[in-house]
Amino acid sequence: MSLTGLIDWIASAAGLQPNAVGVILLIYLGLGLASLVSHYLMRDRPVRGETELIKRVRSWWVMVTLAAGALLLGRSVAVVFFAFLSFLALKEYFSIIPTRRADREVLALAYLSIPIQAWFIWTAQYGFFVIFVPVYMFIVLPSTMVVLGHTEGFLKAVGTLHWGMMTAVYALGHIAYLLVLPKDQTGIAEGASLVLLLLVLTELNDVAQYVWGKSFGHRRIIPKVSPGKTWGGFLGGLATTAVVAVLIVPVLMPGQPTAQSPLYGLGLGLLIAVLGFFGDVSISALKRDLGIKDSGTMIPGHGGILDRVDSLIFTAPLFLHYTRFFNPAFW
Repeated sequence: MSLTGLIDWIASAAGLQPNAVGVILLIYLGLGLASLVSHYLMRDRPVRGETELIKRVRSWWVMVTLAAGALLLGRSVAVVFFAFLSFLALKEYFSIIPTRRADREVLALAYLSIPIQAWFIWTAQYGFFVIFVPVYMFIVLPSTMVVLGHTEGFLKAVGTLHWGMMTAVYALGHIAYLLVLPKDQTGIAEGASLVLLLLVLTELNDVAQYVWGKSFGHRRIIPKVSPGKTWGGFLGGLATTAVVAVLIVPVLMPGQPTAQSPLYGLGLGLLIAVLGFFGDVSISALKRDLGIKDSGTMIPGHGGILDRVDSLIFTAPLFLHYTRFFNPAFW
């Protein structure tokens, strides 16, 4: 069987666009090259234990496989996967912020919001999806605290908890909602391709900013928040993400005429690069305020869940709204 035949077979079995399967295979090819390079760089410089670079690459293998597997197994599995990601992010957030012991019932309600939000996503109820956390949970959390008589530290507690829900449940939920957007003109669901596009551009921007920053970064942007962020890294990531977006958007959105314009891809790439940067440094500001280096230790070489999804917290909502606004078929 030829490579094209293999791609078509996988795409047909998974109900995905062949282009999406091709991009996934290219990602694996890139990971293979990254593994070879990382081991080549370390062959003459053995160190005690695994290096940070090798840990990062190995973690990427796991993360890519989990995300790709969820997309290939269908919408239901993918929605559950991203709901579980929200759970892990919210759990990690609650583990690093100061919480009152009296708020156990309120924390339970916060966790309960995840399956409810996932149901709104799976049933494509956009109206409820966009208001459930910012409106209804905004009402439920303080109301519960008041009924229970928890007034000491009320403002700090309710604000901290709701910010965590907006971050881990609402913002990340926008990734999953891409899965339920209407099918394209050929009858193939574009949702998985849109999720893939969002993840590729956001994570590429993170990697590009890191590489450009290490190579040419000298002048810091916001040293009081994130000393490692430089103008060289930011501008290099901006340019890289914009160029790749112009090239890849038409490939992953073939059924949308608007997306075939280079200006559409350019605008999306710039948006992802800028918002990804601010999502990253916002979590950096949170960690600096709490006096911690990483949000957790779940992902070797990367830190915690929040350390890995920090950019997506800002890029996912705007990606969804940008996509729906410029593509009438998605309304």
